[in-house]
Amino acid sequence: MRVAVLGAGGRMGTQVCAAVEAADGLELHAAIDAGDSLQAALGADVAVDFTHPDAVMNNLQFLLGAGIHAVVGTTGFNDERLAQVKEWTSRSGSPNALIASNFSVAAVLMMRFAAMAAPYFESVEVVELHHPRKADAPSGTAQTTAKAVAAARVNANSDPMPDATTTALEGARGATVAGVHVHSVRLQGLFAHQEVLFGNPGEMLTIRDDSFDRSSYMPGVLRAVRAVPNLPGLTIGIEGLL
Repeated sequence: MRVAVLGAGGRMGTQVCAAVEAADGLELHAAIDAGDSLQAALGADVAVDFTHPDAVMNNLQFLLGAGIHAVVGTTGFNDERLAQVKEWTSRSGSPNALIASNFSVAAVLMMRFAAMAAPYFESVEVVELHHPRKADAPSGTAQTTAKAVAAARVNANSDPMPDATTTALEGARGATVAGVHVHSVRLQGLFAHQEVLFGNPGEMLTIRDDSFDRSSYMPGVLRAVRAVPNLPGLTIGIEGLL
């Protein structure tokens, strides 16, 4: 399988290129970075995009229009963007796309466990901690987690979470995603970490995921690369591949 990597000069892209080159049955067809022509991707079976939210939609439009399946780890996808990608992949003869906010097995399990626990607690908040070079806040993983937690609470008919805050400095309670407060930390020395805090009277549960190196994402990326040709249309997340 011929694989093109977009964002090949970045921290994630460099790791993806090395992982593809070391993997059985995969060939690094093109390593494309900012300023390079996307034409270099032509002839690839699958392209992996770890670029920037400002570039990813143009990249996807080109790749899908050229008949190249896409695996996307770039963040910044909202409902409107996902709807556009879904429309592109639903056209007759279109290749497929898989977009994931996180390719770490530990992170995927953390999100699953958080959704399982959510109906059993009165309160839940999300804290995500990353290195200061990260472009977006909150992280895509934190937003995905908050939405999963909120959906689980709705399905269980949970009561509204208690919060007596009436005055606060802007941002003091973090962002609100689907009714769940999400807090972002950007600190030198960190890589990628997230904890989901659950509270009941007299007790607390913390579910935490820590990634210390980008190598933790590579098994998930490679699994997505191998799977995406057989996943019709748009797939969100790698949960179904585990």
